Amino acid sequence: MSELLVLEGIDAYYGASHVLHAVSLRVEAGEVVLLLGRNGAGKTTVMRTIMGLVAAKGARIAFRGQDVRGMAPHRISRLGIGLVPEDRRMFAKLSVRENLDVGRKAPADGHAGSTWDVERVFELFPALEPLQNRKAGTLSGGQQQMLTIARTLMGNPTLLLLDEPAEGLAPVLAQGLAEQLARLRSEGLSMLISEQNPSFARSLAGRAYVMESGCVRHHGTIAELDADPAAWTQFVAF
Repeated sequence: MSELLVLEGIDAYYGASHVLHAVSLRVEAGEVVLLLGRNGAGKTTVMRTIMGLVAAKGARIAFRGQDVRGMAPHRISRLGIGLVPEDRRMFAKLSVRENLDVGRKAPADGHAGSTWDVERVFELFPALEPLQNRKAGTLSGGQQQMLTIARTLMGNPTLLLLDEPAEGLAPVLAQGLAEQLARLRSEGLSMLISEQNPSFARSLAGRAYVMESGCVRHHGTIAELDADPAAWTQFVAF
């Protein structure tokens, strides 16, 4: 596999508050990586920093070999990074179909695989098809999460960033979402998944980074972290 995303020694600030401390991580092409840690550990800030929503200081943030620090978020998105934010940020007064149309973008140059359209999205999330004329604000939490992911896929990302995708979902819905993400993985889509609870997505991933207080405290394969109980129990909620 080749390196798709690389962060090296990244620091980030909210005003005078230093919130990320020398964070380094990588995601390789076709890989699913977990970013784990308790609430407030810095996971969302990592996602926002990658997307250019928070200014980064440090060695580099490289996507497909290109340093994206200082780029506007819309330019980073057009390079092939799609963010599924924790707060979903749908257009509540638009229909499901209109939300999908808003997210539509052509694939970035060098994009591998088939492109996403409404029909393919409904194949992945069949529950959305009969709801396509419903206003997004009237959907249930699980339906809104499916729509948020579907809208991001309409931008044809090479790398999908998912920030707490299972938060607030009933266990049966979280399991269904994990199965849909497993399908995306089988199709070669790279993902960085932020989670407080590793039980949701650990079966999808080969490696994980465990964060605490804005720092990466542990890193390794899932098997390596399983062999070090402190890596899970000290910094990650079960």
